[in-house]
Amino acid sequence: MIRVLLVDDQQLVRAGLRMLCDSDPEMQVVGEAADGANAVRLAEQLVPDVILMDLRMPGMDGVTATRNILKSKPSMRVVVLTTFDDDDHLYPALGAGACGFLVKDATPAELLDGIRRAAAGDSPFSRTVLKRLVTQAISPKAPVPKLDGITEREQDVLKLVGDGLSNPEIAERLHLGVTTVKTHVANLMTKTGSPNRVRLAVYAVQAGLASY
Repeated sequence: MIRVLLVDDQQLVRAGLRMLCDSDPEMQVVGEAADGANAVRLAEQLVPDVILMDLRMPGMDGVTATRNILKSKPSMRVVVLTTFDDDDHLYPALGAGACGFLVKDATPAELLDGIRRAAAGDSPFSRTVLKRLVTQAISPKAPVPKLDGITEREQDVLKLVGDGLSNPEIAERLHLGVTTVKTHVANLMTKTGSPNRVRLAVYAVQAGLASY
């Protein structure tokens, strides 16, 4: 069971997120906070697996709350969920230790998948955010990585990771189960030495399977 803490200053947003999480038998919402200070307090008391963190809130903002939470509990997984996907919000959040960054126009399937991936140690990002991170991370001097040992189906999955698609989107595109896609992604990370999805997407672009 994935224990989730919801942090957002809008009660209606929290209610919608709670309904969505409660619809998944693998998740349990253990608490809600309307500001950063309460998020820090509840994170300490409830020890959730994943925190969905808004950024703009009265009092203590989401970046400060994330930094304070991870200072005392560095293994906790904080996923930013915000309306704003610009660099002025993205990089401070990542600098504070957030493991993922999702935009509020994400589909329900993408959000649930992001929570699962965060709980499993992965880094979920919305497509636009992932593309920006990959573009900025690519070095023109880097050698072209080889695809030796990567199966044709894994290359199909790798290309779509590079295109910024989520696991449910890849599953739909390739007519596969989401669990099968997760297995392919995990194998690809091992074979390519990629510690997270961002690096895997960079690998796909540098290998010529995807282009931005």
